[in-house]
Amino acid sequence: MPPILSIKNLQKEFFSRGNRVLAVEDLSLDVEDGEFITIVGPSGCGKSTLLNCIIGLVHPTSGVITYKDKKLHGINTDIGYVPQSDYLYAWRTLINNVAFPLEMRGVDQKTRHDKARELIQRVGLAGFEDHYPHELSGGMRQRANIIRTLIYDPDVILMDEPFGPLDAQTRIILQDQLLKLWREARKTVIFITHDLVEAIALADRVVVMTSRPGNLRSVAEVDIPRPRDVFTIHSQEAFRRTYDQLWQELREEVQRSEDWMKNGSAG
Repeated sequence: MPPILSIKNLQKEFFSRGNRVLAVEDLSLDVEDGEFITIVGPSGCGKSTLLNCIIGLVHPTSGVITYKDKKLHGINTDIGYVPQSDYLYAWRTLINNVAFPLEMRGVDQKTRHDKARELIQRVGLAGFEDHYPHELSGGMRQRANIIRTLIYDPDVILMDEPFGPLDAQTRIILQDQLLKLWREARKTVIFITHDLVEAIALADRVVVMTSRPGNLRSVAEVDIPRPRDVFTIHSQEAFRRTYDQLWQELREEVQRSEDWMKNGSAG
């Protein structure tokens, strides 16, 4: 079977104040159906640009992206997107925020609320259905952010540092919940993170991107059996081997990025 998502020779450049900025250059990647891919790389290496090209928020300068063997044109509403900020509507309760995508698709209130309640319970938020976002913690809002995307059942979900703003304890709890949701639904996930431990704990494969312009430095298989215990995974020998290999590559790319910034500033 062909990959559910295929990126071939992707390039994206921007123009700012008359200057050309090459964000992503000649990047190619195939993603299989049901795969969990994590992406790490230096700040500014084009990770978010890559996701925005996949979903169609920005148009590639060149290259081809295919979804289910069809070339993408414009925004693909079949792909879900979980951003770093939760963007919950302040005037809507939790259940109405989670159910909102189904409301936009014309689903009747009972059906969409029944589905929302099921997901709310699965992520440990039962009892908070009638609370507003300002009454919820950051971790609770981010759980709502994730299940608001899951509710309309996309086959591919893009996640742009969804746990970035959270404290360490909340992050690992949400990592565990995300893996359980993924194991049940087997959606295809592409997940950006700056945390290499998180990247390895979650993924089937970890993509390391180069410093700008972004390309693939490496793609590593994570040879750790599932289901995984994210609370203790760092103590496993297979985790340590993978971490040591990828950290060396990531550190080199971060250093290149810092050198580029210093030289650019000096220029």
